[in-house]
Amino acid sequence: MPLPPWKKRSERPAPGRKLTPESIAWAKARARKAGRRYPNLVDNMAAAVRQAEAEGRPGNRNSAGSDLAG
Repeated sequence: MPLPPWKKRSERPAPGRKLTPESIAWAKARARKAGRRYPNLVDNMAAAVRQAEAEGRPGNRNSAGSDLAG
């Protein structure tokens, strides 16, 4: 079983990037759809990957696939 995201070490350090207001709204909507009042780490990670892909940068998804797309 893979490690949860909060215990997994980053493969390479990446500079932190702020989420845009649109990405924050998307993460909040994803959390509400899942029955949570606030977005958790996984919602924010999914929003960051989605934002990076929209900006033309490669997302931080592994090659085995990911359920972060929502």
